Amino acid sequence: MRPKIIYVYDALCGWCYGFSPAMLALKDLYCDQFDFEVISGGMMTGLQTGPVSVVAPYIQTAYKTVEETTGINFGEGFLKQVEKGSMILDSEKPAIALSVYKSYHPENTLQFAYDIQQCINFDGKEPNDDDMYRYLAVNFGIDPDEFVHKMREEEFKQAAYYDFALTKQLRIDSFPAVLIQSADNYFFLIARGYASQETMELRIENVLKDMSKSG
Repeated sequence: MRPKIIYVYDALCGWCYGFSPAMLALKDLYCDQFDFEVISGGMMTGLQTGPVSVVAPYIQTAYKTVEETTGINFGEGFLKQVEKGSMILDSEKPAIALSVYKSYHPENTLQFAYDIQQCINFDGKEPNDDDMYRYLAVNFGIDPDEFVHKMREEEFKQAAYYDFALTKQLRIDSFPAVLIQSADNYFFLIARGYASQETMELRIENVLKDMSKSG
């Protein structure tokens, strides 16, 4: 099998939002050597879901740390939503949307995941609102009605929950996380939490050296 870089992210994770541009750059650099896959981590599901007001005090300070560390910007639209407090934080629907998108263009999933993050963290769009996914579908040349219809199909909900289960199986409990899969059951964990693009490149090069020795 061709080695694979697996990005475990969550659409509602601020650090993932700051990290995704580095992942896009890494894909440009390493697309000849690796396949790239995005898995939804399910950070906020079940009892962890709820209005943004519950975590608003944390977000109002934490977002500045993410901006300073990563260079990303959180938009006025998102910050207004945090202040208002009614946006529901639930990882399920963005994860289902990612599963649907994979059925169209699996090779471009990284860009779609980042665009979901921008809609939420910059524009302040509601992650549970169908209109956000219609907007994204149009941007990616997909019929918006068809896309939203697919999001209601059991197959794609199950695919999202498979991602959540796989995240647990890989023992990932914080986001972002990145692994290199070099064989069926052989993984290198190269990021648990935010890392700069330069750091990621060094870690990938080290894994490539290991793989060439063992291969």
